[in-house]
Amino acid sequence: MKILKSLLPAILISCISITSIPAYSMMSPEASALYQEACSSEHQQDLKGAIEKLEKAVSISGGDAMLYTKLAGIYAETDNYDKALENYNKVIAINPDDAFIYISIGSIYESMGKYKDALTAYTKALDIFPEYKYNYFNIGNVQYQLKDYKNAINSYNSFLETYSGHAEARENLAASYLAVKDYKNAQAQYQMIYEKNPENFKNYYEYGIALLNNDDSEKAVEFLEKAIEIDADNDAAHLGLAQAYQDLGKNDMSYEQYQIVLKKNPNLNTIRLDYADLLADMNKNTEAVEQYNTYIKAFPKDANGYISLGNVYKKLQNYDKAIENYLTAINLAPDNIEVKKDLANCYHNKKDYQTALKYYNEILEKEPDNFNIKFNKALALHGLKQYEEAIVIYKELLTQKNEKNIKTNLNDALVSRGHELVAAKDPNTAITYFKDAIKDGYSDGYVYYGLAKAYRQLGDNTKAGENYEKAIALDPDETSYSAEYSDFISSMYSTSTTSVKTSGNSSELPSINVAMPAAETAAVKQETKPVAKSQTSDIVAKKSEDFIKEGDKNFENNNFDAAEKNYQDALQLVPNDSETLMKLGLIYKKKENNTKAINFYQKAIIVNPDYTDAWFNLGLAYANENNLIESQKCFEKVIELDNDYNAGYAYYALGMALEHQGKKAEAIKNYKTFLEYNHDKNAENTVQEMIKKLQ
Repeated sequence: MKILKSLLPAILISCISITSIPAYSMMSPEASALYQEACSSEHQQDLKGAIEKLEKAVSISGGDAMLYTKLAGIYAETDNYDKALENYNKVIAINPDDAFIYISIGSIYESMGKYKDALTAYTKALDIFPEYKYNYFNIGNVQYQLKDYKNAINSYNSFLETYSGHAEARENLAASYLAVKDYKNAQAQYQMIYEKNPENFKNYYEYGIALLNNDDSEKAVEFLEKAIEIDADNDAAHLGLAQAYQDLGKNDMSYEQYQIVLKKNPNLNTIRLDYADLLADMNKNTEAVEQYNTYIKAFPKDANGYISLGNVYKKLQNYDKAIENYLTAINLAPDNIEVKKDLANCYHNKKDYQTALKYYNEILEKEPDNFNIKFNKALALHGLKQYEEAIVIYKELLTQKNEKNIKTNLNDALVSRGHELVAAKDPNTAITYFKDAIKDGYSDGYVYYGLAKAYRQLGDNTKAGENYEKAIALDPDETSYSAEYSDFISSMYSTSTTSVKTSGNSSELPSINVAMPAAETAAVKQETKPVAKSQTSDIVAKKSEDFIKEGDKNFENNNFDAAEKNYQDALQLVPNDSETLMKLGLIYKKKENNTKAINFYQKAIIVNPDYTDAWFNLGLAYANENNLIESQKCFEKVIELDNDYNAGYAYYALGMALEHQGKKAEAIKNYKTFLEYNHDKNAENTVQEMIKKLQ
């Protein structure tokens, strides 16, 4: 900003001053002549001669205000400010109400950098002669130098009411607005200056910064680029342009601007925080962390560095490091509620609901109506299984916003609380919770499973059975429902079923020349297990057996869709039949749905943990997914249950799983064990070759 010194010429001051006193009123003719000679010397730029003549005139006619005024003005022109002030003060002693003398005094003090003294003089002039509006410009200038920007703004505005076309005053006013970060008014002033005289506009950087901070980044780019074009070394303009580009999503261009500044000023740590923020936006997280740490090292007491670093770690889901930085920030800025929100979020994501709850409560003390924090608090209580408190909050929130996710969580809390009450042998209250959830749209089988258990406790077998059936119909893959329903039926009819092992294996073992892990399973054997009967369940058992036989026939004919339906129908009648579950796994294997195959093999094992066929086929399915660790575990389990399983093929399969993991010694050991069991010459030769390659 250019500040006008506003030192009025001595002649002007003299001319103004003599309007208030009679000309030459106290001068002798000799002094008057010396005065005229001094004026001539001044005109000829002989300022030393002029001073000598004036000093002589003063010695002859002391006390003449015009002589002191003229002498002070010439001393000021020669930068002899002390002498100038001395003579102006003599004028003040003679004529204390001369406003323009005070203006001249203020101008000298301003030139000397004594802005407080200058302000005192200018203010005195304003008191004496308030009609002289130009003095507001002088006052505004020294107020700006004293960083009293608020009063400077008032003074410049008062001046511009009279001198609206004064470009320098408007420029100084814009700079004052910029200094107090009143970017809206700063932008308005710079816009007026630019539109009035765009050819001579100089404040491209300042106007660009005002635009940037008024969220007009696109226009800010135009003026900041021009500022750099005029002065390529304007680092502040480069940094402003970097921010403008970043606001516009032009991160690569922003990055270039930061690089320009940092290459010239590698120790300029004040900008590291903004630079690191850009890197984080660009997902250059490693570089961002490095820059944040550099900033923190330079400014260890600035909480913002730790907050930003915590934000990066939170984005990377490194919640421990995020928490570490947020805690440091909260120690530096204990009232920063946003940091507490971040801390709560991190602890919540770590499932440390208790600590998250502590921060949610602190936040709600400051922001009691914060909807999202209340919801998160309810989720934390839910995670802590404090269902009653969570339910109260969910219901309160639903009165404010009828959002689906709130209702879903409320219903889940209601159902979970219902199951707690069932476990606590309070079925009547549990039923109330379950029905509330159903009324609000909860449709998962888990709620009907809970109702079934509650009614079973109450001895209402009809309703218990109905709800078991609803649970199974909604979640047919949930074997626990089917298993418990089977137990319920058994308890009602005193039915005891006997599991009979199928004749032969229900899996086809890999031929010796098929590379693991792409093993194939066999067709289901036609034989089915007998279904034990009682007087009350013989119809159900017979129907189940019929479904299984039909399914086996369809399987043999490669009619897998029909076989799948047959086996599913059988499971509806006898849900905990491990062999039917196993057969469904084989169906899905044939249909190349490895995920479902694994699911049903696992269910078969849950029902019958010693089911070697299910373990072996599960191992093959895992091998098909290249999940060799789990495959290895399954084959080891088969050997544990039956070490000569299918003439040692479990050892062969285990050997291949180990070989594909690079465990050569263990693979060789299992291949050799396989040879002890298997006496097929072709197989023996092939495995011997495999062993040689591994050795």
